[in-house]
Amino acid sequence: MSVLDRSLLEQSTLADLHAIAAELSIEHYRRLRKAELVDAIISSQGGDEAPAERPSGRGRQRQRRGAPATEVAAEETETQETAPADAGEPEDETGSSARRRRGRRGGRSRAAGRGEADGERRADGHRDDEDGRQERRSQTETAVEPEIVEGTVELLPNGSGFVRVSPPEPSDADVYVSAAQVKRCELVNGDHVSGPRRAPHRSERFASLVRIDTVNGRPAAEVADKGRFDDLPAAFPSERFELDPSDPTLKALGVIAPFGRGSRVVISGGAWAGKSHLLRLLAQQLAATEGVSVLVALAGVRPEELAEWTEGPLSPAAAVSFAASAEAQDNAVEMVVDQAKRLAARGAHAVVLIDTLDGLHPLNARRALAAARCLRDGGSLTVIATSSRPLGGETTVIALDAAAAMAGRHPAVDVATSGTMRPELLVSAAAVKAMAKERAKALR
Repeated sequence: MSVLDRSLLEQSTLADLHAIAAELSIEHYRRLRKAELVDAIISSQGGDEAPAERPSGRGRQRQRRGAPATEVAAEETETQETAPADAGEPEDETGSSARRRRGRRGGRSRAAGRGEADGERRADGHRDDEDGRQERRSQTETAVEPEIVEGTVELLPNGSGFVRVSPPEPSDADVYVSAAQVKRCELVNGDHVSGPRRAPHRSERFASLVRIDTVNGRPAAEVADKGRFDDLPAAFPSERFELDPSDPTLKALGVIAPFGRGSRVVISGGAWAGKSHLLRLLAQQLAATEGVSVLVALAGVRPEELAEWTEGPLSPAAAVSFAASAEAQDNAVEMVVDQAKRLAARGAHAVVLIDTLDGLHPLNARRALAAARCLRDGGSLTVIATSSRPLGGETTVIALDAAAAMAGRHPAVDVATSGTMRPELLVSAAAVKAMAKERAKALR
């Protein structure tokens, strides 16, 4: 290789000088600064050119002061990237201090290396312990069968809910249901669900439902495949609601106007005929019936009646007084009826009590009443509503005599105008004959 000119070497980049030094097998060339590296290259070639006197730090700064800023920055960056942490310094009058600094840096580097190694070993040990705990936890969870819980769904405003194991009162044994599960199974208040639960985590108070196996006694997958409520086939009611015979009015209903699951019932009569009182009486009876969800919609009632319902054992699902607009009354009833539709479509038996239909728009009143039906091989929706007169389409009409009620004569049931369509599906043939006999007697 020919001897390289010093001026040419000084114009070369540090990377080029490193390549030349590597080819010439110059030891520790990466530790040398550029000027020292140029001297070493010329010396290794046996050049007779005397090394130029290396300028001091100030001289180098003065030489570089005129250089473009980009060249200076590039050279400094290249030096930082290629030089090791313990890169040497020139052996001049400050050589001993430079060696001490290198020694301190080397010590710190070795200490840092030992610290990082210890930290890695500790981290590896922590990961091993955590993996072991998770494996043991998985084995334990696999060995223990999950507990199956069942109860009634109560939804929260945020879309999630709880499975009340002892409804209607909440308890610490209740199980949380996520909003995703509620949405997936389209759960509504009153749905009876079952499924496995998991224990609460450290930051949780309640156990959580792992999945929903059944909804209202049917597999969750089967319930999800059900069609729209209005498209499901219906049949005349054939399962009668049993009423308390000790009450004279309820006993009269059992004889004159029986009704069952899926009936459309209108309690009609003039003002002060006792329609609201009879509806509350029926609410108490039906709420005690096993397997039946009772929902109350108050639309256009007196403020005093609102208080009576609210303070009673069956709180209304929606309530507006007679001062509310027709639209507000429509919305209150529609919301409750839609909820009951979803229950019935899932195989449950729901009863909606409405007081009253008089303040609703006529079309919405008929829609609310028409929602009642007994679904074939499924659930049922019964609607019992008060109204000043029958709307048409009822399967049972309970007409009250306002004059008799105001005179204190009970039961105030108008036998002549009360009755049930297809009563033979609900009561025996003997009861049907007795019903006809009582009606004929009332017409004399």
